[in-house]
Amino acid sequence: MEKKEQIDSQILKLQEKYKDSGQDLSSYLDGLLYQRYLTYWDYIHLDTLLSIQVPRTHFPDEEIFIMYHQITELYFKLIIHEQKQIIDDRSMSVDFFLEKVRRINSYYEALISSFSIMIKGMERDQFMRYRMALLPASGFQSAQYRMIEIYATPMENLVHHSVRGDFSASNSIEELYEHIYWKNGATDKSTGEKTLTLKQFEYRYTPRLIRIAKQVKNGTIFHKYLQLSEEKQDNKELIKALKKLDLNANVNWPLMHMGSAHRYLGKDKGEIEASGGTNWKEYLPPSFQKVIFFPNLYSKEELNDWGKQWVEHIFNPKKR
Repeated sequence: MEKKEQIDSQILKLQEKYKDSGQDLSSYLDGLLYQRYLTYWDYIHLDTLLSIQVPRTHFPDEEIFIMYHQITELYFKLIIHEQKQIIDDRSMSVDFFLEKVRRINSYYEALISSFSIMIKGMERDQFMRYRMALLPASGFQSAQYRMIEIYATPMENLVHHSVRGDFSASNSIEELYEHIYWKNGATDKSTGEKTLTLKQFEYRYTPRLIRIAKQVKNGTIFHKYLQLSEEKQDNKELIKALKKLDLNANVNWPLMHMGSAHRYLGKDKGEIEASGGTNWKEYLPPSFQKVIFFPNLYSKEELNDWGKQWVEHIFNPKKR
């Protein structure tokens, strides 16, 4: 009898649900009669997922290269998923804010700890051969990575550090975007000519990135933090989590790429260009870019020394 009462109660709740939306419960119940049982492989589209690795060459390790970048983009999507929840939240709850930032850090940590796959998990000789078939594609063209930055902090914090002092929130999004730091990594300093990699990226994604930047103007994660009460801003756990996010996104993650670039591109006579022609020795080092999402959380000394010890770790291996 108790089970029947439970079912009757559930049916009543379903009737109310579909009545409120102008739908007929009976039709949905008929649909359940004919619906196939859900399987794991259908739910996650496993066959599709396993079919989208399409190497350009016959070298076996190229498939590793493809899969790891696809995994990375999925983690980026998870990060953006959490960022959007922080931005959309109206509760101003520290607990909610902290939980989301901690999740983002866990995604970054998974990426950082797994990057040995890129550094040591492929044969260098194979990489040096199949990379030529990838031109001008480059990880530089990851739009999600740029979106993460735009959701995290005001655009003026992403302007190249050499001219950052010339810009502020009063500048238009278009002006700030024109001087965003990562463009320098794919522009010839002597001629001012953009690489094809950058031209392709801008053609495809500039309108979308500018639209996102306008949507979150005064509403980035940094803004959400500043909008908290003074007491909430002083929460030690939240400050710790935000600073950890800054380090993960703007020091530890670029550092992993530095290690990979040195392994594959820095050992032959002379320097080897990255697949997209980016100037990786100037673009990747954290201390060269000084990208900091939450600058108010640091002392002047910390800001000046941003990422310095990590670059020394790469360029001076004897100090390790």
